[in-house]
Amino acid sequence: MCTTCGCGSEDAVVTGFEAVPEEGPGQAHHHHHHGEEAAPHVHADPTGRTIVLEQAILAKNDALADQNRSWFRDRGMLVINLMSSPGSGKTTLLERTIRDLAGEFPLAVVEGDQETLLDANRIRAAGARVVQINTGSGCHLDAGMVSRSLEVLAPEERSVLLIENVGNLVCPALFDLGERAKVVIMSVTEGHDKPLKYPQMFRAGELMVINKVDLVPYVNFDVEQCITYARQINPKLEVVTVSATRGDGLDGWYDWLRAQRL
Repeated sequence: MCTTCGCGSEDAVVTGFEAVPEEGPGQAHHHHHHGEEAAPHVHADPTGRTIVLEQAILAKNDALADQNRSWFRDRGMLVINLMSSPGSGKTTLLERTIRDLAGEFPLAVVEGDQETLLDANRIRAAGARVVQINTGSGCHLDAGMVSRSLEVLAPEERSVLLIENVGNLVCPALFDLGERAKVVIMSVTEGHDKPLKYPQMFRAGELMVINKVDLVPYVNFDVEQCITYARQINPKLEVVTVSATRGDGLDGWYDWLRAQRL
């Protein structure tokens, strides 16, 4: 049970499409079994006990995230946490990225959804190694889930690992996964006021990707106003505007990824 948002993560399932090598990264990495991460059931308590439990859960997650970060660093990997609301186009952007950057560097994906293998199937068809994490009633990934997924994924050294978080504009921002950077993806169909409504998400991000710009003529969305709102929340936020389906602006996204690898 996550006391931050009230979701449950006890039933998270990791599904991989690739066999684990006999000597893979998972053997050198300290993975935590899911039973170790279950938190106590929490009831409302006027003494503030719920807040203490929330802090303890986040602290435990941060410790696991630091282990992940060390594991990634030892292998020279770049790890990016992609966050957004449902339907922003994360998976479409990943498919395009996998195909366009094929051969430039190894690329693997961790897919997060509450149910189904639909997105993992799309990523596999695009040509990347992938594991699917189904969180059940959980509304975000955590560091322990990512740690366990590495046993199945066994990503190559010097690879880029893209983590597609569960579609949610609140809780994913609070949980460190051990990533190099968080990227917020939003589409023009969502409204340009989203940074003001969900400030924690945009405060946590290093890059905002505004997707589906090919639809701007047909929706009430002001790109410049959205950027202004986002930088009121996070003045250092970088921004690229893209259409993952049509291809607009993707060079900016790819250049950003390349720069993170240096």
